[in-house]
Amino acid sequence: MTHHDTTVRVRYAETDQLGIVYHSNYLVWFEVGRVELIRSLGVSYKQMETDDDCHIVVAEAACRYHHPAHYDEVLRIRTHIAESRKRVIKFRYEVFDEPDGRLLASGETTHVICGRDGKAKSLPEKLRRLLTVSPVGPPDGKKR
Repeated sequence: MTHHDTTVRVRYAETDQLGIVYHSNYLVWFEVGRVELIRSLGVSYKQMETDDDCHIVVAEAACRYHHPAHYDEVLRIRTHIAESRKRVIKFRYEVFDEPDGRLLASGETTHVICGRDGKAKSLPEKLRRLLTVSPVGPPDGKKR
């Protein structure tokens, strides 16, 4: 799998008085994309936490805003696994408007694998096999 796409519709509560999406909502949508990518691989965050004591803790987040999103637009969040090591996973995101496919935002998050005690730990082998780096092409908004 090179990426996973999921869609969201911009809710009124996610916008400012001009109907433009407030900047922090993109990080929420990155999380939606990340959770759905992992689910598409056959495991859920909840399973990882309860069955394997693996918590994916955000250590760093970045977002570049290219064009504004507006109230009631349908957005496509494309998520890639950009880097996968024993204790660190980096995800890359692109947010496009639908149906035009215009790139609205791009970013990435870096995560440290921790146990419920908050200490860093290695990702179990069964999860490492699932969460491998996916090849990434240009952020053109086209499905591959």
